Amino acid sequence: MEKPVHVLVVEDDDDINRLLCGVLTRSGYIPQPAYSGTEALLYLDRQVWSLVLLDLMLPGLRGEELLAAIGAKGDTPVIVITAENERETKIAALKTGADDYVTKPFDLEEVSARVDSLLRRFRRLPAAVPPKLLRHKDLVVDPEAKSATVGGRELSLTAREYDILELFLSSPKKLFSKANVFESVWGEAFLGGEENAINVHMSNLRNKLAKANPDEDYIETIWGMGYRLKT
Repeated sequence: MEKPVHVLVVEDDDDINRLLCGVLTRSGYIPQPAYSGTEALLYLDRQVWSLVLLDLMLPGLRGEELLAAIGAKGDTPVIVITAENERETKIAALKTGADDYVTKPFDLEEVSARVDSLLRRFRRLPAAVPPKLLRHKDLVVDPEAKSATVGGRELSLTAREYDILELFLSSPKKLFSKANVFESVWGEAFLGGEENAINVHMSNLRNKLAKANPDEDYIETIWGMGYRLKT
C-alpha cells in the first residue's frame, strides 16, 4: 500500500484555497489548507509534507521568506503560485528553491497535472532491485534515495536540480540541448519560453557543485548546443 501524500496548500484566498484542496482530494491526495505564511510555518514544523503549493502574495510571513524556510528544512518540492506576467518574481522564486510555478488565473486541471508530474519524479518509491549508483569524478548520485554527494558530503538540491543531475549522469557522454533537458525533466514539450527556467536551475545546480568542490568542474556548456558532463 502506498504511503499517503500530504500536500500543504498555502493560499490566503478562501475560494481559491478551497478549489485547490478540492482538486487535490479528487486526485487522491490529502490537502491541508493554510491561509498565511505564519500558519503555514506552524504546519511545516509539525510534520513532513510530500509537496507544498505556495502563493507568494501572503499576509504575515511573506511567500518568498516561507519558500526559503522550506528549503532550509529539507527537500520538499514546492510549486509557487504567481500573479500573471511577473517574470522577475518567477525567476526569483526558482532561484530561492521553487521547483515549478503556475500563473494566475490558472486552470485547475493544469495545477493537478503539475502536482502529479512533480510527485512522480520526486517521491521516493521502493525499488524491486537496488539501482546502480551513478558516478562522475567525486560526484555520486543515488537514484533510489534521490540524493547526491560530492566527496562524501550530501548536496542540498531541489527536485528539479536533482533530476537534471541524474539525467546527466545517466548518459555521461551525451550532449543535452535545453530542449532535451526540459522535455526529459519537466515531461513537457519545449516551446522556447521555458529557457529562463532552465537557465536558473542550471545556474543554481552549478553553483552548488562549485561550492561543494571549488577545484572541480562537473558540467560544461557547449555554446549554441547545450550541456554535458565535463571529463
